[in-house]
Amino acid sequence: MKKITLGSNRLEVSRLGLGCMGMSAFYTGAGTDEQGSIATIHRALELGITFFDTAEIYGPYENERLLAKALKGRRDEAVIATKFGTLNHETNERQLDGSPANVRLSVEGSLERLQTDHIDLYYQHRMDPNVPIEDTVGALAELITEGKIGAYGLSEAAPATIRRAHAVHPVTALQTEYSLWSRDPEAEILPLLRELGIGFVPYSPLGRGFLTGAIRSVDGLADNDFRRVSPRFAGDNLQENLHIVEAVEAVATELGAKPSQVALAWILAQGDDIAPIPGTKRVERLEENAAADDLVLTAAQLEQLGSIAAPAGDRYADMTQVNR
Repeated sequence: MKKITLGSNRLEVSRLGLGCMGMSAFYTGAGTDEQGSIATIHRALELGITFFDTAEIYGPYENERLLAKALKGRRDEAVIATKFGTLNHETNERQLDGSPANVRLSVEGSLERLQTDHIDLYYQHRMDPNVPIEDTVGALAELITEGKIGAYGLSEAAPATIRRAHAVHPVTALQTEYSLWSRDPEAEILPLLRELGIGFVPYSPLGRGFLTGAIRSVDGLADNDFRRVSPRFAGDNLQENLHIVEAVEAVATELGAKPSQVALAWILAQGDDIAPIPGTKRVERLEENAAADDLVLTAAQLEQLGSIAAPAGDRYADMTQVNR
């Protein structure tokens, strides 16, 4: 697995990471196969995937504990990224909270659950409109000085917020959704990140599983699966959006590859400052995704994929907590 570096501090990560959320939360079957999830994390290490993404809200808390179990005795092989900011640790309620006090409470909890003395990359998961980003970043900078975190990042932050944060202390990575059915970052976010020297970590690079071609309806999804309330999977939108996966499947057929591999190879071709984190809890899916590291798309195929029409529907039913 190839490696890249993120940010001006050159945090080295595998070019493909592993999103661990679905092992514990939000998707069908989450939390039902701990041993299978641990085996997937172990296989990722064998394949050279060193970049693992979790968050305190996943579970909540259970995903961090799961990752700690999987990395026991192997902490030095992994780059751990986790997130804070969507839980208030004084009230134990789900609430946006970027206050310095909550940053402190959050990091101590994550360090304990992850069974480590440092977090490599610590993201603010969502921006708190009631706390100036300068105050939040000031607290994060103190944690870097203390050695509790190696670097910090932002998730779903707007361009102005990124600039303000970066002026206080350099941002190492920005995480947001990016794939062949979520290309919004190309307009402002990606140019800004490259101007400032910030790495980009796309989550849901397979369109929440849609780009694999395996989801043609929501009938097989559990009642509590996040995708049941996602506008892009709802009603006529899902059927309208099938044109996207059909275009990906056409290129996959040309190459004798899986649609997931083509979708990931397209993202990887967008720059060497991009480290997508496809999520899975199954070894076989992980191995398929990892093979995208060696898949090369032709200029014609990249153009073909790049011309796919935008999807129908918003990314979230409630878009008020993103792009702040």
